[in-house]
Amino acid sequence: MKLEDFDFHLPEGLIATRPARPRTAARLLLAEGDRITDRHVYDLVDIFQPGDRLILNNTKVIPARLTGTRTRATGQGEVSAKIEVTLLEPGADGSWSALAKPLRKLKPGETVVFSDDLSAEVTEIAEAQLRLKFNLTGPDFDAALNAAGAMPLPPYIAALRAPDEADKTDYQTVFARHSGAVAAPTASLHFTRELLEAIHAKGVEFTEVTLHVGAGTFLPVKVDDVEKHHMHSEWGEVTEQAAAEMNATRAAGGRIIPVGTTALRLIESAAAEDGTMRAFRGTTDIFIYPGYRFRMTDALMTNFHLPKSTLVMLVSALMGTERIRRIYAHAVETGYRFFSYGDSSLLIPGPRARD
Repeated sequence: MKLEDFDFHLPEGLIATRPARPRTAARLLLAEGDRITDRHVYDLVDIFQPGDRLILNNTKVIPARLTGTRTRATGQGEVSAKIEVTLLEPGADGSWSALAKPLRKLKPGETVVFSDDLSAEVTEIAEAQLRLKFNLTGPDFDAALNAAGAMPLPPYIAALRAPDEADKTDYQTVFARHSGAVAAPTASLHFTRELLEAIHAKGVEFTEVTLHVGAGTFLPVKVDDVEKHHMHSEWGEVTEQAAAEMNATRAAGGRIIPVGTTALRLIESAAAEDGTMRAFRGTTDIFIYPGYRFRMTDALMTNFHLPKSTLVMLVSALMGTERIRRIYAHAVETGYRFFSYGDSSLLIPGPRARD
């Protein structure tokens, strides 16, 4: 498989910079085998079936983008530099790995001040990343970060506009609980509490899992032979209760439908070869591309992804490469909005695509 196999033309005008309002008004491409139907997210209450179980990623996005100042004493006096930081992942000692721009203006031992309350010491610089030790921990750190930080919008949105106060709500799911993600599980952004209640009233069950989405989800594939690509790792958890709920649904003949590729990657990491779900807590770097045999997933709700991305490879594995080409061609031709704030799809593969 070559990287070009997962390329397609995407007009820039189809990149969504704001979500649909209300959230449920987003369009929904329903793909059932070879059949494509144009619907809306609010139609999910009629599409899902009693006995289905939706898998929801309850990670919470932190306002990981910070702007600060580094001050350095020189022979000509104090010199300041503006530093933009994007937090990536916390370490076991409470420090954070991060990206900084411009990185060349920082040295280990220097302090970056982000607000009157929040600052961080640069403890290490390695290649394109650095490690920061903040002056605060626990709830004090969370409060200061919420006050000083901005939502870490994906590069393809940030290139078109700056994050603002609306993104603190728009780029967060209504069931976000556990802080730690630096990117949203965007398929879940379409849900309101009212839609979830209506779907549940129909007999559809929900199971929450946690995968803290990392910035690596936006990294491009740089190898022509896609099988040589190495995925970034992300921390996730499937509790004993969550595993039991999925196993009960599977035993009853119901469908397991992850909402988003993050939930899918987590449950496929945790599932045993015999198709049963196990509790899981740790990191996963699972890479799903055509040829992968799904253990737990029966269908997938997901947004439309970047050309040549690992996520296009994932949906190609689920539906079949030729089907995905037709689905994406239809989405482009009919003006579906793409990426994190864009429209959605519900992908239900036929038996042949799952072989």
